[in-house]
Amino acid sequence: MSRIHTTFEALQARGRKALIPFITAGFPRLELTVPLMHTLVEAGADIIELGVPFSDPMADGPTIQRSSEKALANGMNLRKVLEAVANFRADDNDTPVVLMGYANPIEAMGLENFAKAALDAGVDGVLVVDYPPEESETFAAAMLAQSLDPIFLLAPTSSQARFQQVGRLAHGYVYYVSLKGVTGSGALNMEEVAARIPEIRSAVGLPVGVGFGIRDAATAAHMAAIADAVVVGSRIIEELEQAPAGQEQARVAALVRELRRGVDSAGSQE
Repeated sequence: MSRIHTTFEALQARGRKALIPFITAGFPRLELTVPLMHTLVEAGADIIELGVPFSDPMADGPTIQRSSEKALANGMNLRKVLEAVANFRADDNDTPVVLMGYANPIEAMGLENFAKAALDAGVDGVLVVDYPPEESETFAAAMLAQSLDPIFLLAPTSSQARFQQVGRLAHGYVYYVSLKGVTGSGALNMEEVAARIPEIRSAVGLPVGVGFGIRDAATAAHMAAIADAVVVGSRIIEELEQAPAGQEQARVAALVRELRRGVDSAGSQE
């Protein structure tokens, strides 16, 4: 049983929803990646999405694009991301870690080599933005062969056929993109999201995490009232961009604690 499954099961038993923060590995500095991962957990993260920086992050808005560019300039790459996860695991064997990125670095390493290296490092799930589910049989099989959860995106424009396809391949949870566009864009339409989540749950049979557009405790609370997990990325990267050197962990911790309070208040809104 995967750490991701165990985490959602434990949260459900306690009537809680998951908080899944995202950071880009290697941003703002290489040596901060592992400390920031621990900071996220201490502040209330249930699962960590760790971004693998890529030179052409087509699904990401300017904020995460900048973080990828900086991380690459700092020397971060896929192998170093895996090393960071392994270092994190030296002190935390419980918190699930999901790698989120793009196909090119994985293809360059080789799918089976990557899957084996990810397992050895302590990765729990992999979300590849530009692997469409209709073309992901090989990817999903390679992940599952190493007990990794293949995680997929769904969007407001996704068809029932895509829901069904993702339902066949996905494990762990699915990530519903609440907005049309890139990360960090637009304003949330809660009614539209609330209408889609039951359809997704019915089709995929997995917890549904919702991301894009969640920026504070209030939006986190509203989303947690209707979803199984709340994913926050751009807002955390912004905090890292704005924090003076040496204050990054404290600033992120304060933000994640605020988001945690919002997620945990969802019960009063259901």
